[in-house]
Amino acid sequence: MIRFIIRRLILLVPLLFGASVLVFLTMRLIPGDPARLALGAEATEDQVQLMRRQWGLDQPLPVQYVYWIGHALQGDWGRSTVSRVPATEEIANRLPATLRLAALSIVFAIVLGIGFGLLAAVRHNTWLDRASMVMALLGICTPSFWLGLMLILVFSVWLGWFPSFGQDGLDHLVLPSLTLGAAAAALIARVTRSSLLEVLGADYLKTARAKGLAEHIIITRHALKNALIPVLTLLGLELGGLLTGAIVTETVFAYPGIGLLLISSIGNRDFAVVQPALLLFALQFVLINLLVDVLYAVVDPRITYA
Repeated sequence: MIRFIIRRLILLVPLLFGASVLVFLTMRLIPGDPARLALGAEATEDQVQLMRRQWGLDQPLPVQYVYWIGHALQGDWGRSTVSRVPATEEIANRLPATLRLAALSIVFAIVLGIGFGLLAAVRHNTWLDRASMVMALLGICTPSFWLGLMLILVFSVWLGWFPSFGQDGLDHLVLPSLTLGAAAAALIARVTRSSLLEVLGADYLKTARAKGLAEHIIITRHALKNALIPVLTLLGLELGGLLTGAIVTETVFAYPGIGLLLISSIGNRDFAVVQPALLLFALQFVLINLLVDVLYAVVDPRITYA
């Protein structure tokens, strides 16, 4: 297992290198001149050209990339062209808010997804099963921005139960977390149901029933544990997508996290902030999938890695 983890961590180097090249080129392909945007419409052409030379934007792309990645490896990611604050400081200020949102979202997704999936599997072919799967289908099909707007309309405007923006308290996280975790909860519910239905007919569960074990013990201690492998796979993919999915959610709720920062930085062509933020998304996606691979062996000891 240790050797497997070390190999996966070594693979991070070429993966992040490829991601850095892709992010760098993508930002350069976006229309707009960051120097002109930073100086404003009143700036003269000479001022714009001077700013471009100061930022190295007049150099060929390979030279720009080597300059950027060389400084990044030394911990210097540059300064925001908007706030003039170091890019790492901008991201560090916003990261805790996004992590809180993502953490609460995945808690909602796991609790609701596994709960409804378990209920649907145990009450297979009943109205509870059908109702749970219809809700799951709606959760998958509903766009997150529309769901967020509907939650604001109902629970903020009509009922006044929760605030519609900000991050001053836990109540500010409820609606954004439900919005962000809804699709993940729906997918987890469907996968949990189908996986449990396959496991519930296994011979070892029939043996457990013959021994007189209570049904809830059979399901929670034996069936659910063996049905979690596909759920873990899905959970890894959903966790990897939560931070990127937070971009839409944070925009809808004006939630001051990395997603909102990324949207505004892209609009301002703020390369210094966008590039490390996107690389952070790539890094967390790879690390989360590594964690899921390790959890496979924890859930099912029969799984080993050479």
